[in-house]
Amino acid sequence: MPNPRVLKLADQIKSIVAQMLEKRIKDPRLGFVTITDVRLTGDTREATVFYTVYGDEAARAGSAAALRSATGLIRSTVGKRLGLRYAPSIAFVLDALPESVASIEDLLARAQAGDAAIAEQRENATYAGESDPYRRKDEEDESDASDSDLGEPDSDLGEPDGDLDEPDGDLDDSDSESDGPADGSAGATDPGRA
Repeated sequence: MPNPRVLKLADQIKSIVAQMLEKRIKDPRLGFVTITDVRLTGDTREATVFYTVYGDEAARAGSAAALRSATGLIRSTVGKRLGLRYAPSIAFVLDALPESVASIEDLLARAQAGDAAIAEQRENATYAGESDPYRRKDEEDESDASDSDLGEPDSDLGEPDGDLDEPDGDLDDSDSESDGPADGSAGATDPGRA
């Protein structure tokens, strides 16, 4: 975090530069300039002054040239008013704030146009199936009543058939016949199976 003294000096430099641009600098190239920020290094030797210019590119170029020519006068005045041993060197930088604001406004306009297109599609859209795809309680009661009229069980999990649980008697008989000889004779019985 910057030193509070450095922040205070940066604020004072901003105020002094703004007053000088308004009252002392009489360059005709200087347009409507606004000082947006001043950043001062920790040793207070270099100050960067950010500014914006109201107008087109020609006004920006003219104002930049006027600020470059007035930098010496502004630096000496800042040093005298602040009572610093070493007056900070001053560099003027065109602030990118207007361009970033314009790009954000452009993005917001695109988002608004996209929202409007989606809203238009939503108004003209139709449902792929029913308008209300969810079952209601009264509809379930009606479907249960129609199911009972058909003779089907109310639940899908009915009692299993007895045929599936118990093997057929025919299968048991065939198993006992296969134990004997294939020619149908009564054959010898196994002494361990009696």
